[in-house]
Amino acid sequence: MDWDKLRIFHMVAKAGSFTHAGATLNLSQSAVSRHISSFEEDLGITLFHRHARGLILTEQGELLFNGTSEIFAKMVMIEGQLSDARDNPEGPLTLTMAEFLASSWLSELLPEFKKSNPEINLTLLLDDRIFNLGMREADAAIRLHKPEQSDLIQRSLGKMSLSVCASKSYLKENGTPNTLKDLKDHTLIVYPDQSLVPFKNPNWLIDKAGITLEKNDKLVQINSISTIYGAVKSGLGIATLPTFMVNKCPDLEILLPETRVESIEMFFVYPEERRHSKRISAFRDFIIKQLDLAPLDASH
Repeated sequence: MDWDKLRIFHMVAKAGSFTHAGATLNLSQSAVSRHISSFEEDLGITLFHRHARGLILTEQGELLFNGTSEIFAKMVMIEGQLSDARDNPEGPLTLTMAEFLASSWLSELLPEFKKSNPEINLTLLLDDRIFNLGMREADAAIRLHKPEQSDLIQRSLGKMSLSVCASKSYLKENGTPNTLKDLKDHTLIVYPDQSLVPFKNPNWLIDKAGITLEKNDKLVQINSISTIYGAVKSGLGIATLPTFMVNKCPDLEILLPETRVESIEMFFVYPEERRHSKRISAFRDFIIKQLDLAPLDASH
């Protein structure tokens, strides 16, 4: 069996299209298609059903993909271990975290990290979805919940506090709510139901106030903390945001201070087999130092 064709097949099966696989493999869509057609001819079977919206594995293709996935996972793991064996922190490092955490906090720290670690080639994957670290979708992650996987090393980074807030301009025009019941008369900015969320229950405020998402024209739903932050600053309404973000904007006021707000615990996470990685250790230690100097649960 041609190993190169098998590798291309595996990437196509993961990507679900010749075009997306080609982008990863640095090959044209037509070249990837030719490789797959040639591979199917070699095996004497059809591996994909072609249709207008992409590719679907045939039963035989599914069998081959499942059988080779473990092989490729082991190859990726070995490649990572060989890279981790270097004495100095150098080479690629891919990290994943929620987008708002990177744009409102980490981005300001990156110049100092790069200056201290010039040989590390950093890639950030910013998404609310959970990347599979065991399959090397990323090398490490900052997560806003405690991971359940036993094969992951997890280091607590402390807590991130949340606050109910609004802009001074919004409060001047609409008044200041003094109780949870008062919120029903205000525009609230919340996360859409059934969407991926950056941390557990970002809509705790409306749950506590007894406000529902259905048929409520006073709610604005946005699935991005960064965009919610911008909307609150612009005077759109009231929202729950990380306190450190609120503290950055003098025009924002914290509301309902007597309302008990849960803090979000942060974790730095990476696979057990990557425990000797100098690159991961360098970033972990840097982040811990920065949070010791300026915790994200600090108030004004």
